[in-house]
Amino acid sequence: MKWREFLIGLAATLIIWQGLAMLLNRNVFPPPTEVLVVFFQQIWGDLGRHFLVSAWRVLAAIVLAVIVAVPIGLGLGQTPSLNRLFSPLIYIAHPIPKIVFLPIILILLGSGDVSKIFIIGIILFFQILVVVRDEAVQLRPELILSVRSIGAGRRALFRFVYFPATIPGVLTALRISVGTAIAVLFFAESFATTSGLGYYILVESWGILRYAQMYAGVLAMSLLGLILYFFIDTLDKRLAPWRKDER
Repeated sequence: MKWREFLIGLAATLIIWQGLAMLLNRNVFPPPTEVLVVFFQQIWGDLGRHFLVSAWRVLAAIVLAVIVAVPIGLGLGQTPSLNRLFSPLIYIAHPIPKIVFLPIILILLGSGDVSKIFIIGIILFFQILVVVRDEAVQLRPELILSVRSIGAGRRALFRFVYFPATIPGVLTALRISVGTAIAVLFFAESFATTSGLGYYILVESWGILRYAQMYAGVLAMSLLGLILYFFIDTLDKRLAPWRKDER
């Protein structure tokens, strides 16, 4: 996304928001000017603290998912026998909405950061795993044979063939999954916790009818999603520069 497009979209959003606020004329839907004042006042205080907690949870989940899913996906992709063995399990587990396991995870792991990181991590894990496995399977055999012909072993194939070839797929999966990760984070932080943007929005704002503060929390969560998206987009440009024409 180009900055010009982003700024145009932001301006259009604020104009529509202002128009709806004037049309409704109710305190449950404050104008953006009022919300932005609260946002900039709170971001250096309570809102900022909750923002950092949520950012830590989602970043930890992304790192955990990548570290675990990429090696497994590469292993399945280059080992047909393992892929045939585990494919039925992946096909069954991947479509299941993992958020339904949140009560079980809370019981087993408690209501701290670990449970939030784990639920987001397993959602991202399957999305990355499937992409990496499919990318590894689709690599052209002649490319692999040409590298092996100069004496490359399995470790070299991982490092110089499989891993670089799957980087674009991993980053694409992460870019698509950012919205899902933020949505799950909001749901996970809406109960059994005392920190995070979900708690700030539902408990500290909506629960006591502080509507401007509530919208400031929604704005902060949207900002977190945008930051993650732009960060992954920047990684894509640096780690996969050959995809410039595709982008």
